[in-house]
Amino acid sequence: MTTPTTPSAAASGTWTLGDRTVHRIGFGTMRLPQSGAAFAADAVPRDRDQAIDVLRRAVELGVNHLDTAAFYFSRLRSANELINRALAPYPDDLVIATKVGPGRDLAGQWLPHASPGQLRGQVEENLRQLGRDHLDVVNLRVVGTDSIAERFGALADLRAAGLVRHLGLSNIHPHHLAEARTIAPVVCVQNMYGVGASAEQKQLVDLCGEQGIAFVPFYSIAGTGRDAGATTDDSRAVRTAARAHGVSAAQIRLAWTLHQGSHVLAIPGTGDLDHLAQNVAAGSLRLTDDELTALGPLPDPA
Repeated sequence: MTTPTTPSAAASGTWTLGDRTVHRIGFGTMRLPQSGAAFAADAVPRDRDQAIDVLRRAVELGVNHLDTAAFYFSRLRSANELINRALAPYPDDLVIATKVGPGRDLAGQWLPHASPGQLRGQVEENLRQLGRDHLDVVNLRVVGTDSIAERFGALADLRAAGLVRHLGLSNIHPHHLAEARTIAPVVCVQNMYGVGASAEQKQLVDLCGEQGIAFVPFYSIAGTGRDAGATTDDSRAVRTAARAHGVSAAQIRLAWTLHQGSHVLAIPGTGDLDHLAQNVAAGSLRLTDDELTALGPLPDPA
């Protein structure tokens, strides 16, 4: 049971994702199937019981928004199947968001992105692994600047058929959002964002806020570390704020991200119970205006 000294995701506030209310601190499962860098061919599979314990503890701490994908797997572990094993039958308030578009073969090598006709198979694979009859949120992962109309239209058809409840986008440019919204409602956008983000990245965050769309940043802790994990290249402002609040640099990075708007939902991932508790606790951090100014100057677009 949660005590006054136990972090709770509820302290981060809430956002309505489509028609589902979620706490703004969620959990990303990319790092759960393995230790070390995600997607590495030689990644060491994470201990199964450890991964299951982390997922169950996340829910105990109030996390009700999980981010996953069928292409999150190592030699022995699949994020979706770990979620199924740990949490099914699923809590009524749990929202599971997944991604389609990319794929990996059995050896873990990346495949060409799915065509419109292949997306149904990817959705059905997520359904099978998660043990669901529908998916709460499906994000179309995008690479490049080309039109997404055909692919997003294919997902809109699956939404109309009842296999998908809500649609989102991942790794996009602003024109992709405008294009998608002419086809079907978009409830969230997942893009890279964190301390040190560019002015262009910030503009997309603000655009989503203006349109009532959740913005879900990835690599908000990892920064330049990306798939490999948390950055060690913290600025003086990050280190100063961490000392002032008696927390880690990673917690300051998460807190700063959440301060960018009430529509911003964080999905930090970890396979460590202590790091999980720290990530959830970051949702209750309140940074001062001076700290936000020190952390937030954006570089000139030029």
